[in-house]
Amino acid sequence: MNSIFLILSFLMGVVVLISNYLVQFPVHYFGLNEILTYGAFSYPIAFLITDLANRSYGKIKARKIVYIGFSIGITFTILFSTNFGDLISIRVAIGSGTAFIVAQLLDVQIFDQLRKKKWFIAPLTSSLIGSTVDTFLFFSISFYATGIPWFTLSLGDLAVKVLVALVMLIPFRILLGTVKAV
Repeated sequence: MNSIFLILSFLMGVVVLISNYLVQFPVHYFGLNEILTYGAFSYPIAFLITDLANRSYGKIKARKIVYIGFSIGITFTILFSTNFGDLISIRVAIGSGTAFIVAQLLDVQIFDQLRKKKWFIAPLTSSLIGSTVDTFLFFSISFYATGIPWFTLSLGDLAVKVLVALVMLIPFRILLGTVKAV
């Protein structure tokens, strides 16, 4: 295994861990606390990592990075962020793991199908679809019937993820040459 593969795998785990932590905190500015958490800002980086790996190494290695990142992120989430006495904390861990693995593997497959299109089509389309699936799976599993306004939070999170997915096209394009060159 090369060092870039290991770095991408580790970064994926870190993004999962940070996002799982940040999703617990609503944004308390401009009245956004009912529709947005800080996790929406960090999680789209996972799609950037997956898409860079997919473009540079192919879908098989991209899937391996997803599995390694999933293992790292979920292990540390369970060890350090899950309060087993709190049902919502357990649901967040389950929701996070389920949403992450489904959305990231979907992203890998969609990206692979679109890889021959213009450079931005595959990462943008796969990230938007993956983010939508991830958001609604995560929030519904984690917060349905808890009294937490999960649907409005999911819409706010998705709106930010869409904006961040657009912005992530810039580092995708810049880093693509770096990742391939190694």
